[in-house]
Amino acid sequence: MSQGTTALEHRKAIVLADLLPGTLVRDTLLVIGSAAFVGILAQISIPLSFTPVPITGQTLGVLLTGCALGRRRAGMALSLYFLAGLAGLPWFIHHSSGWQGPSTGYLIGFILAAFVCGAIAEHKPNRAVVTTLLAMFTGEFLIYLVGVPWLALDIHVSLAKAIALGLTPFLAGDAIKAGIVSLLLPATWRLVGRRA
Repeated sequence: MSQGTTALEHRKAIVLADLLPGTLVRDTLLVIGSAAFVGILAQISIPLSFTPVPITGQTLGVLLTGCALGRRRAGMALSLYFLAGLAGLPWFIHHSSGWQGPSTGYLIGFILAAFVCGAIAEHKPNRAVVTTLLAMFTGEFLIYLVGVPWLALDIHVSLAKAIALGLTPFLAGDAIKAGIVSLLLPATWRLVGRRA
């Protein structure tokens, strides 16, 4: 083990959250804080007249949470976001709560995307722009993999129509979100002096 390498780094690849001190209290605060962060970003919502799915800031929060927290904490954070919102905490879009109808599939996809982005991040791709971007696109793919078929079933349309309503209009915005996270994470690693 080199002089500058900690025991934690030697044992496994770390994510940004691992740089904070503490364990249980830190992780609990990170999970709750990240769920709240996604809830805040959900309030950035632009309805589109031709689809029941609005443009929101949630995806940015999901992808950032996944890569910054790692799979376990990110999965718990988005599970908390989903379950607490279903139970009545008003942090879905427009301060809503409860069952979200055609958007529910995307919320379930958030959990999967955060977990997988976190797993990828634990193998250090969030320290370079290109590999972070690949993690982001993987996460976005998983959100749509669950969200679009759910939309089709919920509003009783074909899968092709659901793609037109729940995927195509969001691709450009999601590419921008992925780009933001892909620049932000490597820059943060450089700031804290932990290069891969």
